[in-house]
Amino acid sequence: MKLYGHPLSSCTRKVLVTLAEKGHQAAFFPVDLFTGEHKKDAHLARHPFGVIPVLDDEGFVLLESRAIIRYLDARLVGTPLTPASPMDVARMNQWLSVDQSYVAPHTRTLALERIVRKGEGLAPDASVVNAAETALARSLGIIDRALDGRTYLASDTFSLADISLMPYVASLPIIGAERLIGNLPRLGAWWANVRERPSWKRALQAS
Repeated sequence: MKLYGHPLSSCTRKVLVTLAEKGHQAAFFPVDLFTGEHKKDAHLARHPFGVIPVLDDEGFVLLESRAIIRYLDARLVGTPLTPASPMDVARMNQWLSVDQSYVAPHTRTLALERIVRKGEGLAPDASVVNAAETALARSLGIIDRALDGRTYLASDTFSLADISLMPYVASLPIIGAERLIGNLPRLGAWWANVRERPSWKRALQAS
């Protein structure tokens, strides 16, 4: 099993955490985002959209992090990361969709404005930053309320929904948005809990 990605990529980290939770390791092949390797022919042959990660399981090539983590949970032995109850599965899929639609785009925008543009010698666009922060704050607030009385997002057990959200919360200090969870006690408690998991620490070792 091979994984192509970048150790600082949120989407790559989801896959690394899932592999660690399942007690499995894939051969890791770094794709250098900073030199544009993900847009070159060799990587485009693996991922026609030119992004990461890509999983190659003995010739079965799979794109998109949320598809990959679902596949790994079904494919590998180990503690299930998908709840047993159909309602909890639905809730897990709901939160996977929420982070894809209402969290990830705004963290990406802030990374582009505050990190990429800075690296290019450009100032961030204040209107773009403000819009992204406002939208992200709203999304994180909704997640915080959903964690009322809960330890994890989907059920009483740690699941793919938690794994998928973790890298975005971890990125907040890097993109200058850590203050957005300062007044969200439930989300803060969730993050303090999940970031202590051995799987998260193992994923960080790839950085």
